[in-house]
Amino acid sequence: MNDSPATCPIRTAPATRPAVEFAEAEDFLRLFHAEHPEAGPPGPRLDTVRAELDRSGTYRHTPAELVFGARAAWRNNARCIGRLYWQSLQVRDLRSVSAAGEVAGHCFDHLRVAFNGGRIRPLISVFAPELPGRPAPRIWNEQLIRYAGYEQSDGHVLGDPRYRAFTSEVVRRGWRPPEQPGAFDVLPLVVETVEEGPRLFELPAAAVQEVALEHPELEWFAELGMRWHAVPVISNNRLEIGGVSYPAAPFNGWYMGTEIGARNLADNDRYAVVPEVAKRMGLDTSDEATLWRDRALVELNRAVLHSYRQNGVSITDHHTESRRFLIHLEREQRAGRRCPADWSWIVPPLSGAQTPVFHRYYDTDVQRPNFFTDADAGRRALLGGPPTF
Repeated sequence: MNDSPATCPIRTAPATRPAVEFAEAEDFLRLFHAEHPEAGPPGPRLDTVRAELDRSGTYRHTPAELVFGARAAWRNNARCIGRLYWQSLQVRDLRSVSAAGEVAGHCFDHLRVAFNGGRIRPLISVFAPELPGRPAPRIWNEQLIRYAGYEQSDGHVLGDPRYRAFTSEVVRRGWRPPEQPGAFDVLPLVVETVEEGPRLFELPAAAVQEVALEHPELEWFAELGMRWHAVPVISNNRLEIGGVSYPAAPFNGWYMGTEIGARNLADNDRYAVVPEVAKRMGLDTSDEATLWRDRALVELNRAVLHSYRQNGVSITDHHTESRRFLIHLEREQRAGRRCPADWSWIVPPLSGAQTPVFHRYYDTDVQRPNFFTDADAGRRALLGGPPTF
């Protein structure tokens, strides 16, 4: 994953339909039974589901179907490089939970369980599904933990510029930033339900694990005051299994170092720290041919990997993960399954041509089950609205 197992943005899909099509349910159930022969032939289950659809317009997955569907959604995610671990995904069945306060509380529990003392667990929490005439809860935040971006009078942004509009909107809705705003202030969680509208929840300190960044050799690096959170939990994607949509289904794996060091901290429209690192390194930034950007970027990424490892927090490097992805690809091909991959996301944003995933073409067809970022969810994650209901 330019993104890790945890943080894969997914293809946009059409808005959720009010009723489930039997053909979608049938495709999934036949897949489930084919990969779980112990469940018996699919015929009886298909008859039951058809009756449920005729009666209510939807159907309820069994616990085993839910677990398999969530794992298969990760397996089918064309933009994730870390899918080798798809079978290790742990599933929290929270389909009975729909109230905003309960959703938020379980999200905080998710962060604690997933952190696991630094040995990150791949985890998904599946909340109430979309039902005909009864919308499911939504989580506005792109990830459960993201940092505020405060626009200054001179146009500069303190913090993460990606979330400047989101930050302004949650402040308008009542969030109170720290008395002394900083570059790494955790944004509140916004959960919206049809009954309560959007509600804001401050993340408890115990749920937010962070890593202060230092370099193995450059002693001044720690003076930059950079840090990043340990568990990347995508929270605005819709999980779709057999035609049933779960708009609130936050999930995580662990970070690949380049997500932090080559994107979040380095992109010009994010923290953009590469020039400062280059300056501190004493590099000649007057001539692009000195490759000062590249040299500074490598050291920034070394600092990320070093810091997470020193603190005992799971992280992977892009060379190792690229090789592991090809192992996954080979396994899927041996199993007779298609393995879609989006080249522009699979190839890491640092030293791409040095990784084996660069020199290939991939199947790009969308497979289901899968995760989808609906257009309105994408807007809410960046703009802080408008509300769904």
